[in-house]
Amino acid sequence: MIYVHLAEGFEEVEALTIVDILRRAGEDVKTVSITGEKQVTGTHGVPVIADILYEDADYDKCEMIVLPGGLPGAANLEEHEGLAAHIRCFAEDPAKKLAAICAAPMAFGTHGVICGKRATIYPGMEERLTGAGAETTGEAVTIDGNIITGKGPAYAMEFALALVKELRGKKLADKVADGLLYTGRV
Repeated sequence: MIYVHLAEGFEEVEALTIVDILRRAGEDVKTVSITGEKQVTGTHGVPVIADILYEDADYDKCEMIVLPGGLPGAANLEEHEGLAAHIRCFAEDPAKKLAAICAAPMAFGTHGVICGKRATIYPGMEERLTGAGAETTGEAVTIDGNIITGKGPAYAMEFALALVKELRGKKLADKVADGLLYTGRV
């Protein structure tokens, strides 16, 4: 089970691309609203109906937490106390994975799980990681151990395919990419 978290002001292209690509790969993906309501509105006014509410999520069955960016969505995710506890727990378990794109990797810095790691984040926000002891790469996608970070909306497809590759291997990621006519890096 993979949980893609939604907060008011999430970046639509990131969240929906990630869900779409992971589902094309056959993954059991659920969108999780942290707002207490199933309808969550993105930063560009697109309303999305989440699959489940945070209160109904079973993190024992979850193998990956995904945080899309966007503002104020990433800040809203960062401030959610329950999600913060799960982020810290997942960081300590090498069998679990944490993924965040755009502004959302700042939550990893805030919650102390990025120290000593390599990561990427939306340009201009690097201090949110370096101030927490991380090395920023500026790469489209950076993977360090069980933490996967992406740079921003233009890299949503590459990021989502990297998640497939990390979860199920390059062969499946290539198959999904081929079906999409994606010619970028996998």
